[in-house]
Amino acid sequence: MNTIPALVLTDFYKTDHRRQFPDGTTLVYSNFTPRGSRLADVDHVVFFGLQYFVIEYLQKRFTETFFAVPKAHAVAAYRRRLDHSLGAGAVPIDHIEQLHDLGYLPLRLKALPEGTRVPMQVPTHTIENTDPRFAWLTNFIETMMSAVVWGPCTSATIANRYRRVFEAFAARTGAPREFVPWQGHDFSFRGMFGIEAACMSGAGHLLSFTGTDTIPAIDFLEQYYGADCTKEMIGGSVPATEHAVMCAGGKETELETYRRLLTKVYPTGIVSVVSDTWDFWRVVTDTLPALRAEILARNGKLVIRPDSGDPVLILVGDPKAPAGSPERKGLIELLWGIFGGTTSAKGFKMLDPHIGAIYGDSITLERQEAILRGLAEKGFASCNVVLGIGSYTYQHVTRDTFGLAMKATFCTVNGEDREIYKQPRTDSKKNSHRGLLTVRRAADGALRVHFPVTRAEEASADNLLQTVFENGKLLRRQTLAGIRAVVEKELL
Repeated sequence: MNTIPALVLTDFYKTDHRRQFPDGTTLVYSNFTPRGSRLADVDHVVFFGLQYFVIEYLQKRFTETFFAVPKAHAVAAYRRRLDHSLGAGAVPIDHIEQLHDLGYLPLRLKALPEGTRVPMQVPTHTIENTDPRFAWLTNFIETMMSAVVWGPCTSATIANRYRRVFEAFAARTGAPREFVPWQGHDFSFRGMFGIEAACMSGAGHLLSFTGTDTIPAIDFLEQYYGADCTKEMIGGSVPATEHAVMCAGGKETELETYRRLLTKVYPTGIVSVVSDTWDFWRVVTDTLPALRAEILARNGKLVIRPDSGDPVLILVGDPKAPAGSPERKGLIELLWGIFGGTTSAKGFKMLDPHIGAIYGDSITLERQEAILRGLAEKGFASCNVVLGIGSYTYQHVTRDTFGLAMKATFCTVNGEDREIYKQPRTDSKKNSHRGLLTVRRAADGALRVHFPVTRAEEASADNLLQTVFENGKLLRRQTLAGIRAVVEKELL
């Protein structure tokens, strides 16, 4: 993938828009905006991923696969692709030769700070050409930019929603707030649509949480967002088993597998054990009581991980199950009965610190709320459970989850400035802004988009959309720590 020329990271229909714009077009100005939410109770998008796009694509990919390649080779590769798919000579490529001669991308990107919670219909960033010969380039990069940026924005937004629900229930039940960043654990890697998607999504998750099993998301944040695992907690996890381990230990000797893990392999610290390989309720009602003394004497925590069934019913209990049965009580109540614990300042039960639970199969925002609400109704604090957030959450989304789209709203043709817009009669949700834009913070603290505005207003320091990339150079670099600070501030 890294060797695919940057110039072909677009749609075929984009390749000849240069000639389709009116003769004399010298400027095209576009914006990237979340147009609406398909998720209940989510009306903002957490902006994230543009810096990665700039560094990896606008700088590295364009340099390595185009500007640093001899002009004849770079142009020939582009001509070959178009000629054999659109027809020989169907698209003239003299403009590509001119771009190679220039030696950099004549574009300006202005953006809000990454980590900002951006209301629907408010732009996250704008794009325009800086050289009148390359007005076609603004929307030429739309495809690659959209493909790269919508995903991390979407995952960062959904993770932030999980975080807000955890925060709300921690406040309600008196659970320690410092535990909340560990309550959402990224389990999504294997279910994502490729390695890059896993890295980008996993990084978006880590804006709101520190729990992750997606190792390369940490490398991603170190490479593109100035993080340093030796100086800050980027993401962390714990030793954990899988079904292969438990199966290999043997069904009849499952108790000894637990004992070996707790006393020999991990005599201290946290260890998570998948517990439904055969009979989950037997593990909870027979195995754990048999190991109670060893678990309570151990300097660490055993985390029980169910991995099948309905997560709400497994953790909270099934009201339709027979009275007094393990299924009726649910995991957390059963663990309380075996190990006990303490109560929070608000009177909710918190399990003994030697025992805990994590559930990471098919978790959704709706199930998260149902689990935490169900536990609270039974008198349990929210800190009794960690949820593994997997591809069932992060992969079951599209660009239209938040309607993230790039649209042109301003152009200059033969020296005449034109406010342009789309307003389809058949779908008002697809209406675009018009003209140049600014984003400002209103007196109530909310972000507001203003349009159309004058060139002076668009260029003013009052516009929160500030230049991050211009003529091949990254002008504003954010760090993970700085972005997390923005996210934390907006949680309050």
